[in-house]
Amino acid sequence: MLKLVRAVNRVLSAHTPLFVIGAAVLAFFLPELFSWVKGNVSSAVLGVIMLSMGVTLTADDLKRLLKRPADIALGACAQYTIMPLVAFALARAFGLNPYLAVGIVLVGCCPGGVSSNVMSFLARGDVAFSVGMTTVSTLLSPFATPLLVLWLADTSIQVNAFGMFLNILWVTIFPVTAGFLLNHFFGKRAVFGEIRANMPSVSVVGLALIVGGVVATVRPHLISNGAGLLFLMLAVVFCHNALGYLLGFGVGALFKFDRAKRRTIAIEVGVQNAGMATVLAATFFSNPENLAADPLAALCVVPCAISCAYHSISGTVLAGLFVRADRLREKRAA
Repeated sequence: MLKLVRAVNRVLSAHTPLFVIGAAVLAFFLPELFSWVKGNVSSAVLGVIMLSMGVTLTADDLKRLLKRPADIALGACAQYTIMPLVAFALARAFGLNPYLAVGIVLVGCCPGGVSSNVMSFLARGDVAFSVGMTTVSTLLSPFATPLLVLWLADTSIQVNAFGMFLNILWVTIFPVTAGFLLNHFFGKRAVFGEIRANMPSVSVVGLALIVGGVVATVRPHLISNGAGLLFLMLAVVFCHNALGYLLGFGVGALFKFDRAKRRTIAIEVGVQNAGMATVLAATFFSNPENLAADPLAALCVVPCAISCAYHSISGTVLAGLFVRADRLREKRAA
């Protein structure tokens, strides 16, 4: 049984993008399978994902943060300036309606994605720096995310910044803290080590459920708006993500980071916690009250759901390109 669990964990970790996309396709054609993933259920699933991040953190990780505060602070500043402002600019450039605009802005205002740590590892980046950036941006998110959304969202959209603050505390900070404490006190036990090793697959399943629930919710709008809406948002998400990579890498080059750290900051800036954005969009903008007032409010989760899948794919591809560049460089040097 244990071998089967390990095998499933390896498959899910290696094929995260395909699994998330598969859940989205399944939800589109069989929405009833995911219709239950909404509201408090989505928040609980996100909490489990963040708990899985917390159990990977150790006291040594926190010590590393204290040893390199300037680098981590620079990374956090890049995270919370580049992606929110690029999202705002793209919403204006593409002429998005207020609900689609707030969706992509929300993605931009969220912290770095948990999967960015794995992608940094695959890209031969600085994994300790990656973990530090993800941890700090996540810890800042209860303050930074609501305030940035309040500042950048269309004024016709009512933003409950305080409600967002409380929600992020409950579904993000508390689970991460609980996971860290569990790892700190029980991490040396064999049973807990086995549980920790299989947490990545829990994150993948959780992310797939969140995306599936969102697709099931917005399915009527995707059908009524045709392929145009899908291609529009794919274009916006592509530009947002790609500019995040480029500008993040540029910040690393500007401050003379080494190659590994430049790759890491590029991935950390470009890959967002779109799962958090999806839950926040569904909770605060596409909730039953807002949908009753305006059915188009459901559109705000579309950019978030697409980002969930796309960031996983692009980050993996970028990591592969970095490794391929290394191999070409090694061949030339040989």
